[in-house]
Amino acid sequence: MTNFHEGERALQARFDSTRLADKVSAVTMHDRFTDGDRAFLARMDMFFLATSDARGNLDCSYKGGDPGFLHVVDDQTLAFPVYDGNGMFMSAGNMLEHPQVGMLFIDFENQWRMRVNGSATIDFADALLARYPEAQFVVRVHAEQIFPNCPRYIHKMRLVERSTFVPRAACETPDPDWKDHFEDALPAAQQARRAARRDGSA
Repeated sequence: MTNFHEGERALQARFDSTRLADKVSAVTMHDRFTDGDRAFLARMDMFFLATSDARGNLDCSYKGGDPGFLHVVDDQTLAFPVYDGNGMFMSAGNMLEHPQVGMLFIDFENQWRMRVNGSATIDFADALLARYPEAQFVVRVHAEQIFPNCPRYIHKMRLVERSTFVPRAACETPDPDWKDHFEDALPAAQQARRAARRDGSA
């Protein structure tokens, strides 16, 4: 499943893990979502997304939502929404320049994790937008590598509370306090909506 590059091979040789790396990748790595993968992703309410631009500058971001915000479209496609953020679009902007992404999913309560590497596309009129209230667009990732990671270093944690800022149907999504300090720079539609709230007309 994996063609290890020279850097990986050099370290595998140094620590005598070439045989292990080859066997682990042969046994665990795949490019189609299994029933177990789908069940795991259906429980997830967050993940970490790694991207880079065309020059190789890296970015890693946190993406969160309610369970179900990750949607396995077919055996090789995973979709997720992009909600309102700080307006910089660092992850999504990177995808437009360099579509390769890495996704890390961690179940802290059950101490398990999974990685998905693949290529991403952005669709501003994706049919899946109807699933996600207030989503700006949908990202679809064509999976090239899907595999579990050793969970031994995952700290056991429990969910205390889900974010109140995740958009939900039939519920007004509050703005974070930090936007108060950037009122004059917010997108025009957001400024108008906030002004209407203050005036009591919305």
